[in-house]
Amino acid sequence: MNSADGFVSARGTRVPRLLYGTAWKKERTAGLVERALSIGFRGIDTACQPKHYDEQGVGAGVAACLGRGLGREELYLQTKFTPLAGQDPRRIPYDPQAGLAEQVRQSCGVSLRQLQTSYLDCLVLHSPLSPFAQLLLVWRALEALVDSGAVRELGISNCYELREFQALYAAARVKPLVLQNRFYAQTGYDRELRAFCLAHGVLYQSFWTLTANRDLLSRAPFDALARAHAVTPAQVLLRGLTQLGVCPLTGTSSEQHMREDLAIFDFALSQPELAQLADVFDRP
Repeated sequence: MNSADGFVSARGTRVPRLLYGTAWKKERTAGLVERALSIGFRGIDTACQPKHYDEQGVGAGVAACLGRGLGREELYLQTKFTPLAGQDPRRIPYDPQAGLAEQVRQSCGVSLRQLQTSYLDCLVLHSPLSPFAQLLLVWRALEALVDSGAVRELGISNCYELREFQALYAAARVKPLVLQNRFYAQTGYDRELRAFCLAHGVLYQSFWTLTANRDLLSRAPFDALARAHAVTPAQVLLRGLTQLGVCPLTGTSSEQHMREDLAIFDFALSQPELAQLADVFDRP
């Protein structure tokens, strides 16, 4: 596995420090995934949610690279169970009349088939359910998939309340490896959640990392650091986050930008430089 030295979970699962995100790519998905893997990405994020993802296209792109000698063990494949509220009513990938636990099982089965794999490195709950009893019911179904060997790790996405995540972590038998959230100023860059993740061995994954922060990139310290390292401000942001313990997702469709994203591991920010970035994201 490349994409630089990965995060290693307590269970021994290795996650690359940079993931390729596959949302909203529609018919281009297979080709873009194949290109991303060919260039050097080793972590893929997708979802069993036809509304926004072509999971079958992801599987086709992965299969094309596996057919050329890339080993499945070199890849980190992460997908999601999306509850009914997040699905297109016309394209639900499981029986909407089934109980929640059965929906989870059916969704996982669809993902395994579409991704053409015998196991998932991580299965993420796409968003919390309410009340908490329903969230816990789904989590127990996810844990059963880990017990079966179909899934190695679990995670949750779009969970912005610290108390909710703490409650899930405390109740979970299989602790979440991943918390994947939108990374932007509106939520204070999840300062408290990121601190909890660092303290408990949970990998915080950021999405909308560049899209939601473009106004920052032309300002200090990003512009100055970019000039100092002869890179782009976007590369400074991504590299800085990886050094701060965050795993960014990048969903670019540009091969040039894919290469630039992977090139963030060719340089490192010093501790004083890193402190400048940390101040941007950690100030109250």
